[in-house]
Amino acid sequence: MENHRGKGLSFARRIYMPRAIGLGIGSLCVAVALYPLNMPMWVWVLMLLNAFVWPHVAFQLSRRSTFPYKAERRNLIYDSLCGGFWAATIQLNPLTTVTILSMMAMNNVATGGLRLFVLGSLSQVAGVLTSWLLFGMSFNPTTTPLQVWACLPILTLYPWAVGMVCYRLAIKLSEHKRTLSALSRTDSLTGLLNHGAWKDLLQLKFQNCRQHQAPATIALIDIDHFKAINDTYGHIIGDSVLRQLSVELKRNLRDSALAGRYGGDEFCVILPSIPLDQAREVMDRLRKVLHEYRHREVPELRVSLSIGLACFHPSYADSIAWLDDADKALYLAKNTGRNKVSVAASSADLDTPSALAV
Repeated sequence: MENHRGKGLSFARRIYMPRAIGLGIGSLCVAVALYPLNMPMWVWVLMLLNAFVWPHVAFQLSRRSTFPYKAERRNLIYDSLCGGFWAATIQLNPLTTVTILSMMAMNNVATGGLRLFVLGSLSQVAGVLTSWLLFGMSFNPTTTPLQVWACLPILTLYPWAVGMVCYRLAIKLSEHKRTLSALSRTDSLTGLLNHGAWKDLLQLKFQNCRQHQAPATIALIDIDHFKAINDTYGHIIGDSVLRQLSVELKRNLRDSALAGRYGGDEFCVILPSIPLDQAREVMDRLRKVLHEYRHREVPELRVSLSIGLACFHPSYADSIAWLDDADKALYLAKNTGRNKVSVAASSADLDTPSALAV
């Protein structure tokens, strides 16, 4: 409910300024058309209240409402009702009537689409009927030069105000879209790329390496005995270890490196434009840094990493074959004592020795 209320308040704030501008300058059109008709004083008072008091009252009604969005839509209906009333009160003077009703229709379409446009049009008809009941049905086809000049401000300023609101809304929606896109590609715990996003980038990197014969290395990283860490110290400590590893990945890798959480306690890194020997040094440094990590609540905790490396080779049929070699190297590290960096067999002949360990 609080989320909906926040969105409703945002909607009310967007409407507030265009309403204040539109009714303020619109009252000039109505006043010029109303002046020759010798209307009673209460009509003028009502027009001034509608023009200069109602925008602020409408905003307060929305702001204090439990459901601001619904309250603001009702306010827009009231706007249309008043618009129809003033159009009939000035005896449906063509230019002023079309200016008032079309500007309100534009506002309704911009804020509520076809449904609000229809409801607003019906409200305008109700406003016309109300005026006819009070003052009788009449039509004044004459448009004076003064009325033309009086309509120019609303014809220029009000569309500008509505356009600015729509522009700001479009910018905000674009920002939200980028944020959602980033969230859909990011692991919420570590802030690294998630499984799907990392594999998409791996495919792109594979194609780049194949086309340009550029060197690159994949590293798959596994936290040794992570289940035991969770079982012994709890998932909160386990999560802190995952976050610490992500921090060290960001700290120790180049900006061009692409790190992700592959799943559970397994992480993955693409090291572009880095030969195997340098990649192994980077990963071994990471392994040593994590081995020296001490959690302040459980200082006895020790964290070790098993890491598998595979450098790009033109013989790979696809990125999955490349990833599979890194996975085999990871299992070699885990099955030969853990806490080490192992190199895939297909890459070992390019660079020796095949493993680094404590």
